[in-house]
Amino acid sequence: MSMMSEFKEFAMKGSVLDLAVGVVIGGAFQKIVDSMVNDIIMPVVGLLTGGVDFTNRFFAFGGGSFSTLEEAKKAGAPTLAYGVFLNQVLTFLIVAFTLFLVIKGVNRMRRNAPAV
Repeated sequence: MSMMSEFKEFAMKGSVLDLAVGVVIGGAFQKIVDSMVNDIIMPVVGLLTGGVDFTNRFFAFGGGSFSTLEEAKKAGAPTLAYGVFLNQVLTFLIVAFTLFLVIKGVNRMRRNAPAV
């Protein structure tokens, strides 16, 4: 069996195709979660904390004074961008909770499905 035909057999297995579909859907879902965190949740958190924009919460090493994280990065200053980290942690928690709910729903459907 040639390497090309082995690869074709591998690539056409159902599990590989399912994985490819999952990766594409996961990429699209990530954009939705990013928007939810950045455009809906973090502005509300910022409002509750007195207008703090977490994406621009950072510490610039070396004593420079910068008004935004982008400005500090353009200047080449080493930064500790803890606000961006907080956004990423929140994004992870939302994705993990959503996946938990999906898996919980699938498991419930499996338990309630009639045996064949």
